[in-house]
Amino acid sequence: MESSTEKVVAVIMVGGPTKGTRFRPLSFNTPKPLFPLAGQPMVHHPISACKRIPNLAQIFLVGFYEEREFSLYVSSISNELRVPVRYLKEDKPHGSAGALYYFRDYILEDNPSHIFLLNCDVCCNFPLPDMLEAHRRYGGTGTLLVIKVSAESANQFGELVADPVTKELLHYTEKPETFVSDLINCGVYIFSPEIFSAIQDVSKHREDKANLRRVSSFEALQLAARNLPQDFVRLDQDILSPLAGKKQLYTYENMDFWEQIKTPGISLKCSALYLAQYRITTPHLLASGDGSKSARIIGDVYIHPSAKVHPTAKIGPDVSISANVRVAAGVRLINCIILDDVEIKDNAVVMHSIVGWKSSLGKWSRVQAEGDCNAKLGVTILGEAVTVEDEIVIINSIVLPNKTLNVSVQEEIIL
Repeated sequence: MESSTEKVVAVIMVGGPTKGTRFRPLSFNTPKPLFPLAGQPMVHHPISACKRIPNLAQIFLVGFYEEREFSLYVSSISNELRVPVRYLKEDKPHGSAGALYYFRDYILEDNPSHIFLLNCDVCCNFPLPDMLEAHRRYGGTGTLLVIKVSAESANQFGELVADPVTKELLHYTEKPETFVSDLINCGVYIFSPEIFSAIQDVSKHREDKANLRRVSSFEALQLAARNLPQDFVRLDQDILSPLAGKKQLYTYENMDFWEQIKTPGISLKCSALYLAQYRITTPHLLASGDGSKSARIIGDVYIHPSAKVHPTAKIGPDVSISANVRVAAGVRLINCIILDDVEIKDNAVVMHSIVGWKSSLGKWSRVQAEGDCNAKLGVTILGEAVTVEDEIVIINSIVLPNKTLNVSVQEEIIL
């Protein structure tokens, strides 16, 4: 087949409102995939990475959020990248392999030679063109992006064993009890269209099992215990594990950065990782300033063009400022995400924190945390429309929306 006529499509799994409870209070009014990291919606990062894939025909977002929550974003990003982006709403969760199969007619309509599958809640450098090249070289059904992590943290993810020479996936196990390997699955895949028959086989096998009237009591028990609907097919347990070691799946090792965006604390870390990546990919997005005509900028900082920042403010490193934010004189911002329409008054300090939409921080107030993104209260989070009065200090706390704080708090969750 001529490589010039080859088409590639990308599918990005965005999940739905039942998931992402760990992302509260930031996910109350905004779907988690649209939460901004480094000034762009979370899902924007994998989408713009897809733009670098040669012969990309379409991008699909698959999830069970209401379509209206994504319609504005989808139309604006399609125009901006000049690639068709479509949102496909599942009627119910199907598992990531099941969802792929459920929408197979859409996904295969351009007759693609390859299908990328990405999880939206993954933060990484997305080396997609390199992965595609490797996948073609391997000649298998699928290639997984993998990364080495510390042995202590590996069991939180899907661990896998790959042949060090051929890179074939030999063994795959989801969140194992005992240590298997320090190589983990990054949640970024590329498949050839044969993957659809593999998914179909799983559904068919389940149907056959269910139809076996004279099942042994042990099998009947097992079926009842698992009782997964026919059209719910998990990628990891139902596809990757069984196909491992059959010369069908291969691995491509990511040597750069990778995080799973589980909590607001991790999202702050990921925002910083993406800001650092802008230096390489899109340096024009980063702010600069020496404190004379504009604010003094240290390290990687994103400031939305509509934000107003006083020249005596000092900002960075690792700060992202969204639309219509007002930053007054003498303000100091370090490692934080400031969301739309926030007002930060004179001499306030924000460190290791996320400040929710329409919040207001009084003069000489401090909103800060230790900055350990893995600790429960390692990052301070103010929900939407929180008012912090003058000279109030908020440390290592989470504040739910619409609260007014007129006394200082530390290590608290303000409901």
